[in-house]
Amino acid sequence: MNLKTLSELLGLSQTTVSRALNGYPEVSEKTRLKVQQAARKYNYSPNTRAQSLATGRAMAIGHVIPMSSNHEMVNPIFGDFIAGAGEAYAKAGYDMLLSVVPDSDEEQAYRRMAARGSVDGIIVHGPRKDDPRVAILKEIGMPFVVHGRMMGSETGYSWLDINNTRSFQRATDLLLDLGHKRIALLNGIETMDFAARRRAGYLEALRKRDIPIDPSLMFSEEMTEQNGYAVSKALLAGPNPPTAFLVSSYIMAIGVRRAIGRAGLTMGSDVSVVTHDDDLSYLKNGHDIPSFTATRSSVRDAGKTCAEILLGSIASGNEQPVQELWETELTLGRSTGPNPNKP
Repeated sequence: MNLKTLSELLGLSQTTVSRALNGYPEVSEKTRLKVQQAARKYNYSPNTRAQSLATGRAMAIGHVIPMSSNHEMVNPIFGDFIAGAGEAYAKAGYDMLLSVVPDSDEEQAYRRMAARGSVDGIIVHGPRKDDPRVAILKEIGMPFVVHGRMMGSETGYSWLDINNTRSFQRATDLLLDLGHKRIALLNGIETMDFAARRRAGYLEALRKRDIPIDPSLMFSEEMTEQNGYAVSKALLAGPNPPTAFLVSSYIMAIGVRRAIGRAGLTMGSDVSVVTHDDDLSYLKNGHDIPSFTATRSSVRDAGKTCAEILLGSIASGNEQPVQELWETELTLGRSTGPNPNKP
């Protein structure tokens, strides 16, 4: 079925039907629902090329992936984010354009996309401190949403982030309440905004309890299982091992759990672990009872919401920034218990 036939069945103009399917704000909600229901009933799928010609849009959203420096987001967590964003794109009739480029070519990738008109908007991943990409995208006039935000520069652009500072402060407080004082932080790469905020939350909790800051317990690494294992193995073999670990990634925490087991210790009784859990669709934190005590927020939901914010901005032409800060859920699992060394 083509657009003309669907329009005739509905008794509406092709322009109205097209605008209803593409989320234009001037179409009433009643008409929009009527058109969407008919499209589903008759299995109508818009021709992307025709939509592009009719609307002057590319009907695609861009994601630029640097090859080497942003390992923190080129991982399974990124895959779940993209799956969530893809749901929103498919619903709106949009495609996704992934561009993998050398780090030195990242700025030019944005400029090429804008010059060619190959995308209608960009989602920015893994923001860093003083990230130049926001200024570049503003300069070229490309609609964009940042997954995360830049510390010290949080106004004038759209972003969605979790409250990383409060999240890790609460997690550290939980371990302190259990009597732990030697708490190791296994963090992501701290040039990235989320990791810098998590360290800040950890340090704030320690300072408020007058716990001495020990740099030998703080690590900034790529969030892999192997790094989690290697760092925690070395710490547990030391002369004054930590009694608890605060970990920035569920995948990294699996490595910590392996090191605890290899050391002949039991997670949750001998050593406690709290991790951040992105609620991955294929790697769940246990079933009825979580394996790990965790600060949890779905990265798939974040992907879907980022895409919806961007698509809404493109459809309406509204340049007013949309900013959402999500709190994480602190869930208790089998990985935490009282400090066994506490008198």
